[in-house]
Amino acid sequence: MAAARSPARSEDHAGPLRRAGRRVGRALHLPFTGTAKGIRKATHAHGAGESGLGKLIELHAVNGAGDVMITVALASTVFFSVPTDEARGRVALYLAVTMAPFTLLAPVIGPLLDRIPHGRRAAMAGAMLTRAVLAITMSAAVATGGIQMYPAALGVLVASKAYGVVRSAVVPRLLPPNFSLVKANSRVTLAGLLATGIAAPIGAGLQILGPPYPLYGACVLFLLGAFWALRMPPKVDSAKGERRAHLLTHGERKPSLRTVGPSVLHGLEANAAQRMLSGFLIFFLAFLLREHPLSGQSAAVSLGIVGVAAGVGNACGTAAGSLLRDRGHGPEVIIATMISVVCATAICTAIFFGGAMVAVLGAVAGLTQALSKLSLDALIQRDVPEVVRTSAFARSETALQMAWVVGGAIGIVLPLNGTLGMAVAAAILGLGALLSVRGLLAAARRRPGPKGRSKARVA
Repeated sequence: MAAARSPARSEDHAGPLRRAGRRVGRALHLPFTGTAKGIRKATHAHGAGESGLGKLIELHAVNGAGDVMITVALASTVFFSVPTDEARGRVALYLAVTMAPFTLLAPVIGPLLDRIPHGRRAAMAGAMLTRAVLAITMSAAVATGGIQMYPAALGVLVASKAYGVVRSAVVPRLLPPNFSLVKANSRVTLAGLLATGIAAPIGAGLQILGPPYPLYGACVLFLLGAFWALRMPPKVDSAKGERRAHLLTHGERKPSLRTVGPSVLHGLEANAAQRMLSGFLIFFLAFLLREHPLSGQSAAVSLGIVGVAAGVGNACGTAAGSLLRDRGHGPEVIIATMISVVCATAICTAIFFGGAMVAVLGAVAGLTQALSKLSLDALIQRDVPEVVRTSAFARSETALQMAWVVGGAIGIVLPLNGTLGMAVAAAILGLGALLSVRGLLAAARRRPGPKGRSKARVA
């Protein structure tokens, strides 16, 4: 009898220990599960979970985190690890070996992806897997900065561009009811920005362990992204009734961006000028602040201040985009106002050049670029027929990426003179404003009221 009772007594004695162990496990697990549930609740709010937009938001966050890990690894090798003069040569080589071919490949990416509209999930997963493989490939050469790293970096850029084109085409398919496209794009973009802000210091921490470790982290993130891409809703692959769009007119039978009126083209001109400014500031200020840091600050801190200012401005502009749209501000007026504001800021920065003005320009440029891009998306949504809308997004994204490359190249070759650089930035924006503002405001005045607008759409 005593022997029979002993197992029961052991179980009774072990019961409280097991219960205590379970409570400790739940306590340790709660922060992670609670955070995951909070993120899921935010990304799936307002019908985004039911429509599938929430999954795209989470996928884009993983994409942004993976891209910034690769950026941290490349920046440490190409830029921070060598003297300024040698760094300029390395970055110029990086642009020549990666960006120059990319400008030739970028216009081809959209038309190629147009041919696989029924494989968008596979295309996004393929772009993720490609970057995962290339991240591991670069990890073997990133410590030495060898030439073999640059073709892999080009492949990363092409795969990233392919993902971006497909993602732009997917968003209209996942809109929740009563959800504008500009608001959906704002939410997706904001998720990417937040993920980038979180992943950047993690990547810097991994960099301390060794140059390849940020690339290992990127590989893990892109593998996760590939898995999530394949789990997107099946309607992502639907392409019923879609046709391809072209930036130039090729006859009356082929829909094109030019056939929808001047608003989209003028909006694209203004956005291209601001994207060119973005590329210019990234490369020019990177070298300028390294050679001439902000007063009392190191080069790294100076770059960090300007980078944070630009990131905060971009996030604020992205968050404000849907509010401006909901209050009835026309996209043409928003774009014209934004390029005018940033142009005036660049002129003031050139005249009163200094650390504070450079940080202000970074913040204003981030904010105006975000609002202008969201407004361009709204113009495409409004003016481009649905049958070619997704293709139009691909063409506009390609044009803006090419503008960024051109701006970056100007920033590389320009002498490291702050006043001269800001004057060039003002000239870039002034040209964009000259080409676009008058046409945008004229198009806004010609827009009919709500009744006339709906009749025009029916016609």
